[in-house]
Amino acid sequence: MPETIPVFDGHNDTLTKIRHGGPDAQPSFLERSELGHLDLPRAREGGLAGGFFAIFTSSPDHQRVIGPLLGPDGEVVPGGRSIQLPPPLDRDIATAWTLSVMSDAFRLEAESEGEIEVVRTVADLRRCIDEGTFAIILHIEGAESIDENLETLDVFYEAGLRSLGPVWSRPTIFGHGVPFDFPRSPDTGPGLTPAGHRLVERCNELGVLIDLSHLNEKGFWDVSRLSNAPLVATHSAAWELSHTPRNLTDEQIDTVGKSRGVVGINHAAAFLRADGNGSGEVATPLTEIVRHARYVADRIGVDHVALGSDYDGARIPSDMGDVTGLPRLIEAFRDAGFDEKEIEQVAYRNWLRVLGETWRD
Repeated sequence: MPETIPVFDGHNDTLTKIRHGGPDAQPSFLERSELGHLDLPRAREGGLAGGFFAIFTSSPDHQRVIGPLLGPDGEVVPGGRSIQLPPPLDRDIATAWTLSVMSDAFRLEAESEGEIEVVRTVADLRRCIDEGTFAIILHIEGAESIDENLETLDVFYEAGLRSLGPVWSRPTIFGHGVPFDFPRSPDTGPGLTPAGHRLVERCNELGVLIDLSHLNEKGFWDVSRLSNAPLVATHSAAWELSHTPRNLTDEQIDTVGKSRGVVGINHAAAFLRADGNGSGEVATPLTEIVRHARYVADRIGVDHVALGSDYDGARIPSDMGDVTGLPRLIEAFRDAGFDEKEIEQVAYRNWLRVLGETWRD
């Protein structure tokens, strides 16, 4: 029997979900729950060693409206859908929320009595994986809490921030995100703003990972020209296999590979399925995750494939269930012909390499 391979994950929304509360939110990260996808006891059971914990600020009073997708001449695209995005977010709201979720992470670290650590260096991350301490990387998803002069970025960095997405899907002062329409290309609008250029340069100086998931195609190309770090999409998949703008085209995937970056394969059914159906009305097998991983590996090499689940932020394959399904996912990689060394790369070693080439300490 192969020994257990630890998994490090590129994206979850668990702390954000717990802070929001609600009937489907787990009450605590430290206690086992049947709600949501992730808590510490279930992470232990599934072999999850840690991950990027996203801080995402919801738009107040925004209602999710799904309608038909219209073509260039106003015609309805058969089988298509369009989801109305919220307007830009007020920075004061985003800053207050970001601080509150960061505080939750630090309190969780203290309450865990050594079981959890907010990591700031690759050496600390390696030690946590080796010793079995659950590792949290603080990530801001959508930089609404960061001011144009980047003063809050410096403060957040000193507090422990090590990963940042310039946008979620609504626009920010730094750039433009992609919608959740299907089917659609990620080429959906203008690129980074001048402030966005400065944000990339400052992240490079500090050693903050820049997450390209949610950024539109022109913004992606702007980052690829400006950044001196490996290009990373923490929770995306292959557009050729599922035509959502949240996924990466072949040209984008090739560029990630040339930069020595990684694609963290998203587990969201809507971004995996060829028909884009993430409603849960049809079952989506976890082999869809492996299918996208194999596509990226065959195109640019297994060195550039990782996992980015989107736990607690998306509907994931039904036979995975939650984080306790990770051993089944690892077995599916074996069944697909990945050897043990390649599985280790996808599970955690590629994240260690990329962070080692991105972080400054």
